[in-house]
Amino acid sequence: MALEFTCLDLNLYLDTHPEDYRALSDFNQCAQQLAQAKKEYESLYGPLLNYGQSPSPNAWRWVEDPWPWETIF
Repeated sequence: MALEFTCLDLNLYLDTHPEDYRALSDFNQCAQQLAQAKKEYESLYGPLLNYGQSPSPNAWRWVEDPWPWETIF
């Protein structure tokens, strides 16, 4: 959630400061980290998004139980 918030905040900042290349570099680094974190999460728990944004390579996992927040650790 922190990575997603940071990417969103940098995105909004870059909308008004498009020439800030340090912020752009930070955004690109954060976006890469976010993509990696989502990939790791999906490999363990299944897709985060539906409608073609999260591939399901083996079986259709979107409706598998239990949902991640229902799992007791």
